[in-house]
Amino acid sequence: MKTMDASHYLLQVGIDRNKVPSFDAYPYCLPVCRNMTTIDLHPAVTFLVGENGAGKSTLLEAIAIASGFNAEGGSRNFGFATRASHSCLHEVLTLRRGLKRPKDGFFLRAESFYNVATEIEKLQVTGYGERSLHEQSHGEAFMTLALERFRGQGLYLLDEPEAALSPTRQLALLARLHQLVQAASQFIIATHSPLLMAYPGASIYSLEGDAIRKVEYTDTEHYAVTRQFLNNHEAMLADLLRV
Repeated sequence: MKTMDASHYLLQVGIDRNKVPSFDAYPYCLPVCRNMTTIDLHPAVTFLVGENGAGKSTLLEAIAIASGFNAEGGSRNFGFATRASHSCLHEVLTLRRGLKRPKDGFFLRAESFYNVATEIEKLQVTGYGERSLHEQSHGEAFMTLALERFRGQGLYLLDEPEAALSPTRQLALLARLHQLVQAASQFIIATHSPLLMAYPGASIYSLEGDAIRKVEYTDTEHYAVTRQFLNNHEAMLADLLRV
């Protein structure tokens, strides 16, 4: 796949283990912290996948804060705080950066996007489309953000962007992601969506148990379970719902 080179705005992420006070305390007790040395990031798209509680969103949040983004989401210009719920993982995180600096960037957290939309409205920030994000459905607002606010040549960190999107909208987001990759953008995405993580050539890191493994798309649990269900949903439902 031919893409414009973002020159790796972020090359690697790791943990300075000498700065960790105790691996028995949160968030350092999470498997993602206990076992991570460095993760090589793809110049276009890197996915963090895994079961709930594996630490993928915690890691993405820490990368975002260490990169200068607001903990609740938004661009680097946002500094509001509704409720401080982020971990201190960013304090021990190490980022290896590329030579180029992104001209744009955004940290999207599905769970706190309402707060970001409120701040945008409060500050009357432009560049988010003609309609207030609060006047749109959750999914429409997500797509407006991707279509209107993401401008290219940027570093975009997305935490479960599929949360508000129908399968059709997920495919639309996938197409928009590709347009932005062509415009020298880099994405790091925490997701459960087998549709999104199918992006060709992406690096996929699976957080599972005590290991962080780089895996192929077809080796992810998300792909395997979805394929098994769609190919044999009646038998699986009969087994799952057996009383």
